[in-house]
Amino acid sequence: MSQKHTVKGKRKTETEKQKMNVKLLPLALGILLMAAGAIGIMHGSDDSDRWSVSDNGILSYPEIKEVDYSSQDVSEANDSDIVREVSFESRGSEIAGLVRIPESSTKVPGVVILPGAGVSKEQQTAVPQLLSSMGYATIIIDQRNLGGINPQSDLELYMNGEEPVEYMMVHDALAAANVLADQSEVNEDNVAMLGLSNGGRFAIIATAIEPEIKGVIGISTSGYDTNSIEVDETVDMNAYQFYRSIDPDNYLGMVSPRRFVMLHSINDSTVPYELALRTFDKANEPKALYPINGSTHGYSQLMAEDIGKELETIFQ
Repeated sequence: MSQKHTVKGKRKTETEKQKMNVKLLPLALGILLMAAGAIGIMHGSDDSDRWSVSDNGILSYPEIKEVDYSSQDVSEANDSDIVREVSFESRGSEIAGLVRIPESSTKVPGVVILPGAGVSKEQQTAVPQLLSSMGYATIIIDQRNLGGINPQSDLELYMNGEEPVEYMMVHDALAAANVLADQSEVNEDNVAMLGLSNGGRFAIIATAIEPEIKGVIGISTSGYDTNSIEVDETVDMNAYQFYRSIDPDNYLGMVSPRRFVMLHSINDSTVPYELALRTFDKANEPKALYPINGSTHGYSQLMAEDIGKELETIFQ
């Protein structure tokens, strides 16, 4: 698959991170935008691997022609699936992943799975196993910082012309799609993204900027609503551009005409359902939103049937 576009401190729990990221970020953005100094930013260069951000805050990477990775089968004797440990290079780091491939006489579609903050690939087994039972191959990765983010630190990097970690996390997702598509059992033309919680944000952005991705499913996630920030003479436009670039809401128009799907527990106290609905309303068709009874943050068995139905639609 080719790409045409391409904290320190005390460890927080998943719930604490998400509440900070979703509930406090819009307010923090406004404060930081006014506080940021007027610094000239150089977003691109002649380097072949240089990231860039458009004036509208859209991230892009150069085409990924191939990804260097290692692979080792680790399937257990009582497991009919092929399970592989993989490790691949992305933006100067080694990213670890697990590939799971169901038994099939033909090549199968593949799904990149991005876990929520604080969740390792070994802790998120339910979704890969579910998708395998439906006939889909998956790759799930350990995200940088296990999916945790620090927008203020990334803003400082950006203002210095350095690559923010959140950008690298998008690139990691794109590289993972390349690795999954390279498996001999996988249909390289049928790869989609699925992200949980914070991972859903990176899944949306990665899908938006890579037109070969077939569609995206976001579970218990939302954008940051940077469109609601009032832009006036007190706002530093470089900082505003950065926050636009990490907001999945800003990329929703680029997902269409591919399918955009959200599943969200209506009593989720980590990422409130209302925030998911706000993001969903901004997306173009084709799209679908599934409110799930309960308070689970992340995957719930109540989502299984709808996920299966939507993947069939995405890959048809």
